[in-house]
Amino acid sequence: MSGWDEGAVYYSDQAHSWRGGGEDHDPEAASRHSVLQKFKEFIRGFETDKNVFPYRESLVHNPNKSLLVDLEDLDAFDPDLPALLRSSPADYLPLFETAAAEVLASLRSKVTGETGEMEDPVTGDVQVLLTSKEDPVSMRFLGAQYISKLVKIAGITIAASRTKAKATYVTLICKNCRNSKQIPCRPGLGGAIVPRSCDHIPQPGEEPCPLDPWLVVPDKSKYVDQQTLKLQENPEDVPTGELPRNMLLSVDRHLVQTIVPGTRLTIMGIYSIYQAANSATSHKGAVAVRQPYIRVVGIEEANEANSRGPAAFTQEEIEGFKKFAAEPNVYKNICSKIAPSIFGHDDLKKAVACLLFGGSRKNLPDGVKLRGDINVLLLGDPSTAKSQFLKFVEKTAPVAVYTSGKGSSAAGLTASVIRDSGSREFYLEGGAMVLADGGVVCIDEFDKMRPEDRVAIHEAMEQQTISIAKAGITTVLNSRTSVLAAANPPSGRYDDLKTAQDNIDLQTTILSRFDLIFIVKDIRMYSQDKIIASHIIRVHASANATSGESRVPKEENWLKRYIQYCRTECHPRLSESASNLLQNNYVKIRQDMRQQANETGEAAAIPITVRQLEAIVRLSEALAKMKLSHVATEENVQEAIRLFTVSTMDAARSGINQQVNLTAEMANEIKQAETQIKRRIGIGNHISERKLIDELSRMGMNESIVRRALIIMHQRDEVEYKRERRVILRKA
Repeated sequence: MSGWDEGAVYYSDQAHSWRGGGEDHDPEAASRHSVLQKFKEFIRGFETDKNVFPYRESLVHNPNKSLLVDLEDLDAFDPDLPALLRSSPADYLPLFETAAAEVLASLRSKVTGETGEMEDPVTGDVQVLLTSKEDPVSMRFLGAQYISKLVKIAGITIAASRTKAKATYVTLICKNCRNSKQIPCRPGLGGAIVPRSCDHIPQPGEEPCPLDPWLVVPDKSKYVDQQTLKLQENPEDVPTGELPRNMLLSVDRHLVQTIVPGTRLTIMGIYSIYQAANSATSHKGAVAVRQPYIRVVGIEEANEANSRGPAAFTQEEIEGFKKFAAEPNVYKNICSKIAPSIFGHDDLKKAVACLLFGGSRKNLPDGVKLRGDINVLLLGDPSTAKSQFLKFVEKTAPVAVYTSGKGSSAAGLTASVIRDSGSREFYLEGGAMVLADGGVVCIDEFDKMRPEDRVAIHEAMEQQTISIAKAGITTVLNSRTSVLAAANPPSGRYDDLKTAQDNIDLQTTILSRFDLIFIVKDIRMYSQDKIIASHIIRVHASANATSGESRVPKEENWLKRYIQYCRTECHPRLSESASNLLQNNYVKIRQDMRQQANETGEAAAIPITVRQLEAIVRLSEALAKMKLSHVATEENVQEAIRLFTVSTMDAARSGINQQVNLTAEMANEIKQAETQIKRRIGIGNHISERKLIDELSRMGMNESIVRRALIIMHQRDEVEYKRERRVILRKA
């Protein structure tokens, strides 16, 4: 009777265990069975409060058959289980899933089978996802000692592949005897191990099966969804002077297509290895070299409002925030915390505070979205701490990306289409504006950007989306960001003798998208210079006094947390009286602008449009948000209008206008000066400006009159400036 059971009888109680069935005799199998019982007990019997069974409930009520298990709960139930899961997750997770499936089957009510008997309902597999409160490891420390252990890492997804089907069971058929056989596939990016020989015993006179007889039958195999992601280190975790590393992740079943590129994640996974498919990467001959990847078994997605993990504020933190917001001079306190090492620039600090807090986004019933983010442009002389402000905002905003205008292209700011080296398919990679979704983009050297790259920001600044149609990919990405840009005037310094139009060399289209435009001038005033000098020397002298060092990060961190709290909790709206006040003011500003345009005969460099009205609304909301108030009052509106007046309106009025209310004798003097200038310079010749002015003032002419005459001639295109305005060339 020895040969009767030698046929191909295979059984396995678990989809993913490829150890075969017959191990009931050894102690390992017994321990596996006891672990399975413990897992089932945990799902059935773990209670948080009295008679509250979270896992049992979520298992029954979750339609997509996934169960989120907290490792801390598992630890409280039985300390051995998390240790087993951490040390050999690939063996015990499938057990956990089997346990969950069995519990689910026993919890469901029985159904009538075809024969009329009561049977357990077919439940299929349950996917167990793990989460834990431990700190993530850095991607750089993952080494060989972590292989096939459970790890937790954090980062930003930069790419996601298309969904593929991954076989869990492969059906094979023998080409000689038509014998079929199912073998399990290793999960993750591993393959199946196909046996070399067929185990069919030939009858006498029958031809035996050859070596390697198996053919794969793809249609009869079982599949699950699988997708690969690329995870890159968070920018703040990258050590100085290093490039950010990235890691390959593989997600399957219910986790597929839940992640879009640009989201910040914390993942739990099994650090495993795979044989790279294309021979170029696997170095011919180096058989033992494998590529690492992480098989994801749990994802925590940072939530939308602030992409830094769920905003878990402790009770005392919230108490502290509310207490701070209830003080009468909150606004002043917050502004004093903004860039404390920069002296002066009070209005600018207030504007940056408004930018960090932001207004409220509104979704109208007809599907139109109004942006709540405030955009600020700083325009002015070198060495007025513009870049320092940008750096400060980058550190303080919950999410921030810092780029410089010259070194960034349109694709780098918005999104680029990249061809995957392995599968030769195109995928999207988000740029700076997409990665900073829900935060701030700081763009330095805004005026040095190429015009065609600057156009790419238009849509992102007003509609807050980025549309892409290239290489067969048509899509819209979110970029709900504030933009803080710094620029220099075209001639390097802000020139008071030029019109505003010449000083601000940006197009009207982009200027109207900035809510506040600040012109930062380097004014030479004795008293102020003295204070600034002493302030800067003090900053340098007491820079690394140890006492101050421990306090500063906490302050900065506190402000960051407070901003985060305000942005998630508070969405103010305008009150009735404030709306009326705003309406009247807006109409008045428009009227003034129209009057100015009529007098000077040309439009202002910075247009005042409905966008500017929305800007004031957003500023009022941001000011209300600082106090955690849900209604923007009249005083908020007045402060917003004041900020708007000192920034944008001031910029619109700056520089000289052409017809600077000339009196008759002034016009006469200017004419005389013009004739003298023409007498001194022949057509096509040039002369130093300094020399010309000296000669004419020796003749008794006023220097400012001569300069004015030159400006008017320049506007008529009769003279031209050369060599940084030092030399004047007369044209025909």
